[in-house]
Amino acid sequence: MLNLQYIRENPKEIIEKSAAKNITIDIEKILDLDMRFRTKLQEVQGIREERNKAAKERDIEGGKEIKIKLSTLEDELVLLQEELSLLLLEIPNPSKNDVKIGKNDTENDVVKTVGDKREFDFQVKDHLDLGEKLDIIDMERAAKVSGSRFAYLKNDGVRLQFALYQYALEVLVAEGFIPVIPPVIINTEIMRGLGYMENGGEEDMFHLRDNDKVLVGTAEHVLVPMHKNEVLDSKNFPLRYVGISSAFRREAGSYGKDTRGIFRVHQFDKVEMVSYVKSGDDDKEQEFLLELEETLFQGLGIPYQVVKMCTGDLGFPVARKYDIEAWIPSQGKYREVTSVSTVTDFQSRRLNIKYVAEGEKSYVQVLNGTAFAIGRTIVAILENYQNKDGSVIVPSVLKKYMSQDRILPKK
Repeated sequence: MLNLQYIRENPKEIIEKSAAKNITIDIEKILDLDMRFRTKLQEVQGIREERNKAAKERDIEGGKEIKIKLSTLEDELVLLQEELSLLLLEIPNPSKNDVKIGKNDTENDVVKTVGDKREFDFQVKDHLDLGEKLDIIDMERAAKVSGSRFAYLKNDGVRLQFALYQYALEVLVAEGFIPVIPPVIINTEIMRGLGYMENGGEEDMFHLRDNDKVLVGTAEHVLVPMHKNEVLDSKNFPLRYVGISSAFRREAGSYGKDTRGIFRVHQFDKVEMVSYVKSGDDDKEQEFLLELEETLFQGLGIPYQVVKMCTGDLGFPVARKYDIEAWIPSQGKYREVTSVSTVTDFQSRRLNIKYVAEGEKSYVQVLNGTAFAIGRTIVAILENYQNKDGSVIVPSVLKKYMSQDRILPKK
């Protein structure tokens, strides 16, 4: 949530910034509740002083009356606080001032394009045709066992996935990232603290309702709250983690989209980066994370473009976001494969994560970025490195991990 004092002083900005994300906020109701809460709090504090005075004067009868009155007022105060807290949770993180105001992804800006698209002298196949002939992707059997939007990854597909893990870790650990394999089930209150359950976000989650838990949609969901209710030493900043985990999304709002293949599935694997930095350092850190994402894709030799999201395409907690979109030959267009976001201190306020610098405590600035969404990266590799005979060349940076130059069709 946002600083309440900031909301009081900038109601017009809150309305405008929320509207830019296509979210309507009843700021008058929030400010009214805030005023009523503060008035009630002063009243409660006054009665508490009367109670203390009665106790000192040993006024037993007066103390009883005060106790009854105080109990009623404290109950009313709790109800006001709960109502106000729920409304405050509905306010999205405002976008950074340099983010373009726009309604949806059609108004995003391409920042740059990198790499030359390969010219094929044969009819290109899509990743599923290639994957089936290579015997590395099996969706038919997965559908029989788990339903639609699931897949078995097999044979050299598994080795390719682990090669991507090793490549990412080699690059990121050298940059000081701490590798983590986290849990993939978290408490619902933690996901709410991250700001991903508001504005329809929970519709994309797999819920374990009997346990009040959800499956994570990315390792970021587990890495960010790892320091909940902690005060970190800024001497260790920037504090950087790289998490490897499976991820789960219902894709509730994507009916009919990308139903073929493994580009958009319910279960997938990711290598995710998370950074904690001091106030004022998140802009620089976001550029650093974006450079790392570009380094990884340049190493793979896959053409891509960098896209800056407009306000209408930012997530609820996100203040600024860039996507990397890889060239997918069978579709003849670029498709999102990674993203990098700063959420400023939005999540750290909700999760109470602070740092201390020169004796002063402040909320940390949090960033997240995808090193590899494994499935989508495999899609890009298969399609960009395919040959006429159905084989696929292994990108040079991955050969040492796979000990082979290409993946061959099964006879």
